[in-house]
Amino acid sequence: MDPAVRPLIAVPARFSATTSALRYAAEVNARALIEAVWRAGGEPVSIHPDAAEVAARLRRFDGVLLPGGGDLAPHRYGATDTHDTVYDVDDLQDAFDLEVARRALDLGLPLLAVCRGLQVVNVALGGTLEQDMGGPEREHRHLVHPVTLAPDSVVARATGAEKTDASCYHHQRVDRLGVGLRITARAADGTAEALELPGSRGWFAAVQWHPEDTAHEDPAQQGLFDALVRASAGE
Repeated sequence: MDPAVRPLIAVPARFSATTSALRYAAEVNARALIEAVWRAGGEPVSIHPDAAEVAARLRRFDGVLLPGGGDLAPHRYGATDTHDTVYDVDDLQDAFDLEVARRALDLGLPLLAVCRGLQVVNVALGGTLEQDMGGPEREHRHLVHPVTLAPDSVVARATGAEKTDASCYHHQRVDRLGVGLRITARAADGTAEALELPGSRGWFAAVQWHPEDTAHEDPAQQGLFDALVRASAGE
């Protein structure tokens, strides 16, 4: 990879109601996420959430990173009710992210999906979500816990590990798998922690945790971003 020519990685922006440094509402991405892509040798580019002409917009990029965020609207996966813990739903964000997931997979663009991103891909391929995992301690909120990776899976190769400590912040999880997806990592309670799509046109991995939280000090987590950027560079 030529260090002077960084692969362009599209990162859908997230809406923020207030951003004090800018004085107004903003479109943002987590700094830790952007820095992980940069460390890997990529050029992270935030893209405006607008569901029109997504395929044409994505063609100028070498790869895509679907980041974390609020919950998908339950009607997006066929639910007729909404749990009272569902939060930060935005219809435009949902429409855009779902279209990005579908088009990136159709185009064969390398795609890394993180937390909400994993859930978006699952729903885009016809899967459903458990709206709230429950549990007395909300076991997957603000927690680092061990995850077991399937041997020779995309995530095992990227991280160089078959077990890793994952930084989690989610209250929802995969219920019914989307078409063609395979679970390649689980937490001790059985929660699906990673997905891949055998036979996909391009490199693809989805993780339910936030690898950017610890990527600056954990080579296994940084390895996910490294793998995305290598694939985006055609390596």
